[in-house]
Amino acid sequence: MDATRKAYLTARTQVLKAMAHPSRLLIIEELEKEERCVCELTSMVGADVSTVSKHLSVLREAGIVQDEKRGNQVYYRLRVPCILNFFGCVESVLAARNGEPATCCGKAEE
Repeated sequence: MDATRKAYLTARTQVLKAMAHPSRLLIIEELEKEERCVCELTSMVGADVSTVSKHLSVLREAGIVQDEKRGNQVYYRLRVPCILNFFGCVESVLAARNGEPATCCGKAEE
């Protein structure tokens, strides 16, 4: 494997690892609806501010979210909202694993 390909795969891995936590998935789902401040996300996740801030830092470093400071609050939003399209494929994998017909993008596979 050449260096360029390896760097590309490593970057993909970083995004997937960042998403691989239930609290971070919840944060991503909530940010799909609208931007949120850390205080709102803290109550949604049910964790303390430092834990939620760490999750947000992981998501920000992976390029999934961006932040904006307004006064004493920091607001987060999805950098690329289409990240959630990925979950349709994940749902198809879960359905296939459970013996249901395989689908892709809502269409049955032939």
